[in-house]
Amino acid sequence: MYEDVLNLKFYKGEDRYSDGDIEDRLLELCESGQDLDEILRKEQDWPILYHLSDIRENVLDWYGFDPQGTLLEIGAGCGAVTGLFCRKTARVTAIDLSKRRSAINAARNGRYGNLEIFVGNFEDIRIENTFDYVTLIGVLEYAGYYISGDAPYAEMLKRVKSFLKPGGKLIIAIENKYGLKYWAGAPEDHTGGLFDGIEGYGNVKGIQTFSRPELIRLLSEAGFEEPEFYYPMPDYKLPDTIYSDRFLPKPGMLGGAAAAYDRDRCQMFREAAAWEGLIKDGQFPYFANSFLVFAS
Repeated sequence: MYEDVLNLKFYKGEDRYSDGDIEDRLLELCESGQDLDEILRKEQDWPILYHLSDIRENVLDWYGFDPQGTLLEIGAGCGAVTGLFCRKTARVTAIDLSKRRSAINAARNGRYGNLEIFVGNFEDIRIENTFDYVTLIGVLEYAGYYISGDAPYAEMLKRVKSFLKPGGKLIIAIENKYGLKYWAGAPEDHTGGLFDGIEGYGNVKGIQTFSRPELIRLLSEAGFEEPEFYYPMPDYKLPDTIYSDRFLPKPGMLGGAAAAYDRDRCQMFREAAAWEGLIKDGQFPYFANSFLVFAS
């Protein structure tokens, strides 16, 4: 049974993060044995697309993981990319706050036979192993919620570093607070407000995304060297293209407005036209909508 994949030693009996009752539907679908492509053709709810679409795997499906490597996935959620990690590496250890989300993950990916999911707060969980890879996919921005102290984001990175083997890689996917879509009227992905990140999250607690220079500084302070940046477009959640500093987009490559999948959005200007000038001026890395970062 997939329940054998769950480690509840550190679970305190309360799910601190949830999308609500839709997660019961997700668990039902994952336990049903139905083909996920068929489910996605029928279902209309954004959480079902977000959690079950295999497009989510595009963010790292291309990466050459060591097939004998071990991986720690922090904030695994409903397992959108956990299955990819199970297929690409020898052993996957996942952590998530939510028992219900972890049950969905286990129902989807327990069949691989190389997965263990710890349920509980990352700050409380004790794991003795070190890993070849540690991932923070859509997780670092929430560190203010579950890491205590005055500098939770830096502290999160320092703790993550302790789980890496010498030469191991930290992999981060996160929105760019100065992403062009936010200037053009897309609501901030986590708060739903206009310009919250651009204005420095003045009235927002517990959530923070970062610019490229800020991420570099945070990683340096935590002891990581020379981070390598990639740029998933239109964002890391449902990417169709991933650029790098070795291959940046050229004029004419980027299209129109980035979608706000779960809410309406404004369109202050034509993003395709704005990208043309930014690309010509070499500013795409600063205004890319999100980042995928590898740090050793």
